[in-house]
Amino acid sequence: MFATRLRLNRIFYFSKFTSLFISAYMEMNNLELVSVKEVLIKRINSFKSTTLPDIISVEEPLEILLQYGPENQRILKNISVTMRTPGNDIQLAIGFLFTEGIISSYDNVKDAYHLETGCKIQKKNSIQIELKEDFVPHLMKAERNFYTTSSCGVCGKGSIEAIKTVSSFSFANKPKLNLSLETLYQMPQRLRIAQSDFAATGGIHACGLFSADGELILSHEDVGRHNALDKLIGSALAANLLPLNKHILILSGRASFELIQKAAMSGISVVAAIGAPSSLAVELAIEFNITLLGFLKEDRVNIYNSSDTVSIETHQE
Repeated sequence: MFATRLRLNRIFYFSKFTSLFISAYMEMNNLELVSVKEVLIKRINSFKSTTLPDIISVEEPLEILLQYGPENQRILKNISVTMRTPGNDIQLAIGFLFTEGIISSYDNVKDAYHLETGCKIQKKNSIQIELKEDFVPHLMKAERNFYTTSSCGVCGKGSIEAIKTVSSFSFANKPKLNLSLETLYQMPQRLRIAQSDFAATGGIHACGLFSADGELILSHEDVGRHNALDKLIGSALAANLLPLNKHILILSGRASFELIQKAAMSGISVVAAIGAPSSLAVELAIEFNITLLGFLKEDRVNIYNSSDTVSIETHQE
């Protein structure tokens, strides 16, 4: 009986400590924006179960509405519904419009805001982007079905040729970059340190924009890897950083076709993924002269394509 009481006391104090940690974490990181959520779970070790609180990543739909046209003939169009982690929604929407070729510059945007709806719960799940009256969006150039999910994929993209027609920077003159392996090996850990939501949930994607000397310039998180990248590119676009041809993009997971497409749209020269690239991602990297790295760890990396503008110091066996 004493042993049972002792175990129960340990569980009580552990759960209480965990709850206090979660509350402090959410307060410290200003997580009222519900990017994470506390739930009760039953954790089983071997045959023993314990009820305790846990933190999970929030996933909710975001509707992106676009208003455009002359002042007296404004058109409102539903562009996309994407599943995302709430937060940085404006950057996500603007980055999405740019990487799809619908807008060509941050200067095309007149205003961006969340729409208030009749449903209180959903009030942050619709965002409207207003374009300037003299700009005509390139809606026909983006040949895809605008319903996307957090799992990523080709999403109806017509072909590699379709991307060429809307990319502003992919074939611009790229500067020469010299990268050291030592610097590359440090980037995943630096990105992980910046992942506040991942530290709490263990279930969220991230991407980071690094300088050639290893400085983390921007980072964003989301349950959808393509959403995280749209947030990053939207932030870079608003900060007038494009083209990103002097930077390295680090992806916390695998490198998909869509992520390389978005990198090409913003002029990125180097993409390094913690996981594996897909076959189509490799083809696209070759097509756009992007250095593509995979399985980047603290002491190893695979080079799937080597751009003629990027050199990485290696020792040939």
